[in-house]
Amino acid sequence: MREIATVQVGSYANFIGSHFWNFQDELLGLADNHECDEIFKNHNLDMNVLYRSGETHQGIPTYTPRLVSVDFQGSLGSVSSQGTLYNEAPAPPGGVSTWTGGVTTCASEPLKKNLFLESLYLEDEDVGNASFDSGKNGSRSEIQDKDIVECLENGVRYWTDFSKVHYHPRSLYELSGLWMDIEDFDNYGVGRDAFSGGLRAEEIGERLRFFIEECDHIQGIQFVVDDAGGFSGVAGEFLENIADEYANIPVLLYSVHSPDTCIDPKSKKQTISRKLHDVVSFSRLSASCKLVVPVGLPSFSMSRTSSFLRMKDEKPYHTSAVYASAIHSISLPFRMEQLGPSAQSSYTCGAMAVNDLVQMLAGQARQNMVSILDVSMPAPSLTGRISVPLHLVPFLCESPFVFAEVSNYLTRVPSATIFAGEFAAIEPRDSGRC
Repeated sequence: MREIATVQVGSYANFIGSHFWNFQDELLGLADNHECDEIFKNHNLDMNVLYRSGETHQGIPTYTPRLVSVDFQGSLGSVSSQGTLYNEAPAPPGGVSTWTGGVTTCASEPLKKNLFLESLYLEDEDVGNASFDSGKNGSRSEIQDKDIVECLENGVRYWTDFSKVHYHPRSLYELSGLWMDIEDFDNYGVGRDAFSGGLRAEEIGERLRFFIEECDHIQGIQFVVDDAGGFSGVAGEFLENIADEYANIPVLLYSVHSPDTCIDPKSKKQTISRKLHDVVSFSRLSASCKLVVPVGLPSFSMSRTSSFLRMKDEKPYHTSAVYASAIHSISLPFRMEQLGPSAQSSYTCGAMAVNDLVQMLAGQARQNMVSILDVSMPAPSLTGRISVPLHLVPFLCESPFVFAEVSNYLTRVPSATIFAGEFAAIEPRDSGRC
């Protein structure tokens, strides 16, 4: 077994992760559907690389992502940080022994599930119960597909609002007790202090340790971070701890940006502050991982992908889906079983481990490389035949990274194409410009 642990830090990173895990859930469902195409039943795609098997206290089997997610307190919406499988309610706070007066508890009502999550809940009830009364069946029929689509199109506030996946109780971590507005959580230093304060570093590290120590032979960690604000500081300190504790485990870092973070600041002071943040963030994050993949277009609606996709830049539910599909495509080789002499290779090609990809792009030499991620919309055919009209071929490739600003200082080396995604490694020139 060659397992991978996944870490998602920041709001936009979790939006991308929610789509990513939905894709995996769909693959698992299609593999069990006898009416689907045979390619979805490909036994050479090992989902155990990303997932772990377990069971509840009642002995019910579970299959959950090997994931640690970090976000603000209150960012989970209607979903509990304990997940939905184990039904572990948080312990009520105990009374203060030194206080003899009255105690008043102020508690907010939990958020209600949206139509999409409610429909999933009713589906699970139908599957879990051998028989159910007509009242339940009628309530499910009242939720129409068009209403669910409308809910997802205009009603997504949290990344959990469209998540289909059940999470382990150790997966979802909320940064509590920050006592600041989200707008103030906007630079590396604030995030670094937040991670180091209290017991947060130990608590987050313990959650990752839980998943890593149960692995037989972990091949790497895929780390997705929203580094436009304070979460870059959280990720930077976390990555340093990972490098110290798991020095032999390669980390593949996706540094993601949402389109709204690419809007020019209103004042010169904010512009300077953002540029300083970007420099510090990139320097610290790249020092603790094997490969850095910056991901983020300044605009989707103005890009070439708008010819195929109708997206609104202000909706992270839209834009994060494209990045999730790219990360899904690129991570496919990590989940392919290594081919042996008697293996069936009908649907398998390009199987490799995380470290193999790093070594291939680094040319067996330097580490801490930066790679550009190119995405084709629609994806090119695996057969080599062009499956789109010839006049659309120039618009196939779209790189979710602004390369123009660094083109004078960096140069590309030969790229390696992996399924629908393309990695092109870049490294500093030796010309003396810096």
